[in-house]
Amino acid sequence: MKQLNQEEAKRICDRVIGFSKADECSVTIHGSREGNVRFARNSISTAGLNEDMRLTVQVAFGKKSGIAQLNEFDDKSLEKAVRRAEELARLAPENPEFMPAVGKQQYKPTPTFVRSTADIDPEFRAQVAAYSIEAAKKAGLVTAGFFNDSTRFNAIANSNGVFGFQELTDLTYTCTARTEDGRGSGWVSRAAVDARRFDAREAVGVAIEKALRSVDAKALEPGRYTVILEPAATSELLGNMFSAFDARDADEGRSFLTKAGGKNRLGDKLFDERINVWADPWNPDVPVMPWDGQSGLARQRTDIIKNGRIASLEYSRYWAQKKGVAPTAGHGNMIMAGGTKSLEELIESTKKGVVVTRTWYIRMVDPQSLLITGLTRDGTFYVENGKIKYPIKNFRFNESPVTLLNNVEELGKAEVIAPDEVPYQMVLPPMKVRDFNFTSLSDAV
Repeated sequence: MKQLNQEEAKRICDRVIGFSKADECSVTIHGSREGNVRFARNSISTAGLNEDMRLTVQVAFGKKSGIAQLNEFDDKSLEKAVRRAEELARLAPENPEFMPAVGKQQYKPTPTFVRSTADIDPEFRAQVAAYSIEAAKKAGLVTAGFFNDSTRFNAIANSNGVFGFQELTDLTYTCTARTEDGRGSGWVSRAAVDARRFDAREAVGVAIEKALRSVDAKALEPGRYTVILEPAATSELLGNMFSAFDARDADEGRSFLTKAGGKNRLGDKLFDERINVWADPWNPDVPVMPWDGQSGLARQRTDIIKNGRIASLEYSRYWAQKKGVAPTAGHGNMIMAGGTKSLEELIESTKKGVVVTRTWYIRMVDPQSLLITGLTRDGTFYVENGKIKYPIKNFRFNESPVTLLNNVEELGKAEVIAPDEVPYQMVLPPMKVRDFNFTSLSDAV
């Protein structure tokens, strides 16, 4: 399927808006070409290429709105979709929180497209799988993993004169390596916008090393330990916290950022002063769309946490109007400042502690304190006098990222990660944290 260029996308958006008889009309077009290869038990299991393009039109009569979606782009189909959206809008009840389409925005392009990634072909994907499988066989291990590359475009337009067009590329890779008897397991994940910055041999080597080192794990008594957390181990914990920076949730008493009297904790110091987090759509490592796909507002570089203080909250257009403040675009990435030390150097500076490769099966226990439970997996190790002494059995933990970011002892060099279940591109450092709360043992590897 042919991907649209900016001129073609604008022509289609203008046609759709021209067909509308509603008070307002908004259009989005999304196109993608996604290639993948999956391997398991040291063999390629599936591979494919999926191409898709679809248009969504939303119209409104007063506070009544309707939406229709289609993947045909001739004039007859476009007009039919507009009429369907208008029919649904007339039948819909009024939305008391309805906000009209945004006014004209300035969308500054972000560096989301790299030709090397767009040029990935089946041979490239097969080679990634081959590197992973051959390295595992050589080490006497079994691998399973997934490589995905994507080339996309997004267009946005409305009857107020808004128009934006952006092309994007990215790739993700995950691999689990295990001993044939299942007693050792290692894991690695990589993400990049630029394929030239991805090295499959380096990545699978990390998983293999962890698998070989994690055999014959010993049981360590649950309790509070100093831990060295790799970025993948904190991504979902911190992702849950970043998702809670919503002003309405805080003002209405549903958040850890709630303050008595219907207020929020904007400006309060909640974390160690070394904690700095910001969103930046132009960050070269994790660039994102220059607009928020939900509101259409242009994104800006925004401090989230500054020297341990809550620097900003997200205000939807409705809640901003209610509170008399400026609305904010939803953030597409989260970038946390780190230090200069490598993971190995954090380990070397630890007298006694635990290295955690990865956490999984994360579940929220208490939204108002952000207490989270989950499990470690794929490589957990005991450290003594700056050296990894032996692998240990996995733990269940109960911990809040708020507590975690108050107990930081050292931050390592930040790196790009590919979180599984959070809505952000992320750059996070490894970190050494005291008093991490392990509550019980897990027999899983």
